[in-house]
Amino acid sequence: MELGSILHFLEHKTILVTGATGFLAKIFVEKILRVQPNVEKLYLLLRAPDIKSAKHRLHNEIIGKDLFKFLKEKLGANFNSFISEKLTLVPGDISCEDLGLKDSILRDEILNQTHVIVNLAATTNFDERYDVALGLNTFGVKHVINFSKQCVKLKMLVHVSTAYVCGERGGLILESPYHLGDSLNGVPGLDIDVEKKVVEDKLDELRRQEANEDEIKLAMKDLGIDRAKMFGWPNTYVFTKAMGEMMVGQLKENLSIVVIRPTIVTSTFKEPFSGWAEGIRTIDSLAVAYGKGKLTCFLGDMKGVVDLIPADMVVNAMIVAMVVHANQPHNEIIYHVGSSVRKPLTYKHFQEYGLKYFTAKPWINKDGKPVKVGKVTILNNMASFQRYMFIRYLLLLKGLELANTALCHYFRGAYLELNRKIQIVMRLVDLYKPYLFFKGIFDDINTEKLRMAARQGGVETDLFYFDPKVIDWEDYFMNIHFPGIVKYIFK
Repeated sequence: MELGSILHFLEHKTILVTGATGFLAKIFVEKILRVQPNVEKLYLLLRAPDIKSAKHRLHNEIIGKDLFKFLKEKLGANFNSFISEKLTLVPGDISCEDLGLKDSILRDEILNQTHVIVNLAATTNFDERYDVALGLNTFGVKHVINFSKQCVKLKMLVHVSTAYVCGERGGLILESPYHLGDSLNGVPGLDIDVEKKVVEDKLDELRRQEANEDEIKLAMKDLGIDRAKMFGWPNTYVFTKAMGEMMVGQLKENLSIVVIRPTIVTSTFKEPFSGWAEGIRTIDSLAVAYGKGKLTCFLGDMKGVVDLIPADMVVNAMIVAMVVHANQPHNEIIYHVGSSVRKPLTYKHFQEYGLKYFTAKPWINKDGKPVKVGKVTILNNMASFQRYMFIRYLLLLKGLELANTALCHYFRGAYLELNRKIQIVMRLVDLYKPYLFFKGIFDDINTEKLRMAARQGGVETDLFYFDPKVIDWEDYFMNIHFPGIVKYIFK
């Protein structure tokens, strides 16, 4: 594995980025523009009906973010002209053939000029509608690969997946590909075309029944969860992402492709500055609820390892892998980008850092009052959680139901609201339970080889760092991550 100058590789290259408004995509775009201003062009594929809508999304969801403040300071008055020169907006949709490109002139330009495609388009909702998730996370990969095969100058396709395509397996999880015909967790018989037919048949059935949009949405969500569990995955997201990887194996032929599998992605470690975050990512839902004083109990194994990796390290790994494997058709190369092998963090440590930070620097609520936090009740199994919910909430719900009946539905509003909140909590617990008790550790032998290639090559390792060993987790949470999410996520 040989690595030349990354900056030299990026010079005069044209890159197509799908899912350009996503968290990692924005960090990728900013990084390329900042470290290699001589990149030829970045095509940004956005889900938008026309160029006007795409421009609106560019300014509001990408370059208008704090993430680009250093680039704006560096370029000053030249920022807008630089952006206009380097970024070309592409309204489209990877769930459609030819990426949904309606402008044939622009389509031909992309096919003739693109050197690298980075596929970051996905829906990450655990219980997304099955038709939507299948279209984006599975068949979207098929459409990206078919489009890639038409690009005359293409050197590399980088497909970003997730480490959790492994399902609920424990132990050491290897950087191994999935192929159609494989059985995962001992469940054979998966056929992606059959899954598409299942979706179509269910939608037809719902339309015959004249179901409304809310009913169709819920039915599609339930169908996704049911199909995922049938084949051994805990939710629609990881199931459809796993099938997307199977598409890679089935269709890649002579394309040079790497698959990047990040674990739980967190705020930036160093670049373009520490602590930039956007959206409530998996682990941050706990931190936000706790900091706001709304998390009184936690369900999970406190000795369990929670595999986190800062977003800028994921992007750096993507770029290094892109350069190493350009023009090298091979069997699929999988890279786990995480921390559980090199720098493990437990839920216990995560809890301790949260208590320490939000005690020292409590969140100030809308009334201007600091929110006091304390130790959280830890429930280490589902039986304990169910007892807790019964004593704390379900008895109250039953009392409201009886009072409601006796007093001619006087408490109907309160009963319905409490019941709604309990149902939401139970659904969230069902979705997150596999990860709260997750027993897997993600092997990263391939990724370590990539790091070794970067070190031995001696080129720009300060710019393209992705070794989790350098992270001091306490310092990261106390001085980077928690301040970052308070600034960018707390509302």
